[in-house]
Amino acid sequence: MGIFLFLTAVVVEIALAVFCIKTTSNQKKVRSIIRIAAFTGFVLLAVLPIIDWSFRYYTLGASLLLLAVIGAVNLLRKREEKRAYKAGRVVLKAIGMTVLIFAVTLTAIIFPQHTAVVATTGEYKVATETYTYKDTNRIETYTDTGEKRKLNVQLWYPENVDGTYPLIVFSHGAFGIKSSNESLYNELASHGYVVCSIDHTYQALSTTDEDGETTLIDNGYMQEVSTEDAHKGRQQSYEYYQKWMNIRTGDINFVIDYILAEAKNNNAKRVYKLVDTTKIGVMGHSLGGSAALGIGRMRDEVSAVIALESPFMCDILGVEDGEFVFTDEIYPVPVLNVYSDTSWGHLSEWKQYEENYALLSDSDATAFNVHISGVGHLTLTDLALTSPFLTRILNGHKSTTDTEYSLKTINKLSLEFFNSYLKGEGEFTSDGTY
Repeated sequence: MGIFLFLTAVVVEIALAVFCIKTTSNQKKVRSIIRIAAFTGFVLLAVLPIIDWSFRYYTLGASLLLLAVIGAVNLLRKREEKRAYKAGRVVLKAIGMTVLIFAVTLTAIIFPQHTAVVATTGEYKVATETYTYKDTNRIETYTDTGEKRKLNVQLWYPENVDGTYPLIVFSHGAFGIKSSNESLYNELASHGYVVCSIDHTYQALSTTDEDGETTLIDNGYMQEVSTEDAHKGRQQSYEYYQKWMNIRTGDINFVIDYILAEAKNNNAKRVYKLVDTTKIGVMGHSLGGSAALGIGRMRDEVSAVIALESPFMCDILGVEDGEFVFTDEIYPVPVLNVYSDTSWGHLSEWKQYEENYALLSDSDATAFNVHISGVGHLTLTDLALTSPFLTRILNGHKSTTDTEYSLKTINKLSLEFFNSYLKGEGEFTSDGTY
């Protein structure tokens, strides 16, 4: 819809410019009428609703309103055109309006309305709630105010049910947000899981707490992630990994502890009463998956881990002779590693993935390895649904596998894996390329 609105506006601007040139007039009155009509048409599209009124259209709506007001004022004043007609000025105005239109429709172009939804397959209707947790035992490392670290979380769970259900805690990627894999959370919840996804404050693109305060990603952290290169500076990469993993695993541990405590609290909200405190799984995408893998070694209560294209950062003990040194201890819990084309062909080359590569043939560990072919790193998240354009740019190539197929495959594998190791339902044997 964003592209349609942009192209329509461009056609109108070109037609108006041609009309002005043919009539050797600035056509101020006609221009004003068009501005008012454009805003009226936009309002009708939103009311009907043909467009889904959301953040995509806020800037466009405000710009059209402003132009319509200016047009209405011009009509009401009924002043004669004082500026002399010049073809060059008409062309420049058309170009300027085209640039403005592109700028205000860019959000709608990057994040188009999408009707593709990965439908849940479980028997339960899904409910969701958001909360802000404060960790009174940790000082926020990204500020110098001495404030305690706050985390915004969202929970998805089966609605109107009795009993208790396994807990799954999810950690998003380096620049992600807690809703990064919402289709997966809904699928798991529809089959009887309580899913909690964390916004890692200052590592999330943006996060908003219960009081409406929004915190943006930290610039220093962004620079660290953007410049980190394990091929050139392994010692620096190791130091970054230690820093990021300390924060991430601290967040996940705190959230698990908080939820387990609330599950035993008689006055806690009902969602916490649904948690089976003996059955816990953790998972994440990219950097979040690395943290989840670390938690799998730290907590005895964790019975299963899923990592969506993530190296074992927590298992790197240091750097010797320019190479990463990994722990030689067998990974203690069942783990499912999911890869895209981005890393699959490089596991033997990328040193931070050395342990991942070893697990491809390690018969001692309960490790499963899946490659979803034809997709890139971010196609393992819902960004591929909400912004195919942005996903293609960030992946660096176009996916040749359907997005919905990719997400459904992740949902199916995750469900089967957790069902096997958290609910004892069936034997998980999936491995290989999909």
